[in-house]
Amino acid sequence: MIDIRGLTVRFGGVTPLDDLTLQFPGGTCGLIGPNGAGKTTLFNLITGELTPDSGAVHLLGQDITNVPSRRRAHLGMARTYQIITLFARDTILHNVTLAQLGLSPARWNPLIDLKRQGHFVEHAQAALDRVGLGHIANRPLAQTSYGERRRVEIAMALIQNPRVLLLDEPFAGLSIDERRDVKNLLLAIPRDVTIVMIEHNMDVALEFAERITLLHFGEVIVEGNRAEVVADPRTREVYLGH
Repeated sequence: MIDIRGLTVRFGGVTPLDDLTLQFPGGTCGLIGPNGAGKTTLFNLITGELTPDSGAVHLLGQDITNVPSRRRAHLGMARTYQIITLFARDTILHNVTLAQLGLSPARWNPLIDLKRQGHFVEHAQAALDRVGLGHIANRPLAQTSYGERRRVEIAMALIQNPRVLLLDEPFAGLSIDERRDVKNLLLAIPRDVTIVMIEHNMDVALEFAERITLLHFGEVIVEGNRAEVVADPRTREVYLGH
């Protein structure tokens, strides 16, 4: 689904990723590693928010290295962010309704009244029902909990009907109950959607993902299923220092 080949990016004298090659073949994939490993930088390269100095990114067999970020959603890619960036003064429903515009010709109409676009509103309501927030659809985002905002972000990604869903630490900052709710939500996503999840907490990633990639200083250290990653002594070295 995602094929990374020889990816390198430099920020001045810092090289977060150096000749990185890896694949996310499908299913649920976890991308783990300590802070500074290059996880979010890799996501930004996959989504086109950063341009690599060398190497290539392929999505579903297509080279998208030079495809603008705004076009990648049309190719079946959606993502969430480590830092939530939503419109706090708008309702939950309006936030999710806006997420549809990126894939619609209506985005070119500056005079469009989204409240009068019944199909947009219906789809947004359905997406909120899917993440368990339909009953508070008209609540201002500023009046919601952190966990509810995480679910709004996921609804905004899912409403784009992605083939590949990139989640940047979706469990970060959540309570035990909120973490359970988000986990159940993600497990309910159809199996034909590839999920790649960044997670700093290895235990959380191992519980969720079928395939794990351990990244450290921009290099792939360990790849495999849960048992293989746990058994590899390099995993212990990265996380425990011995």
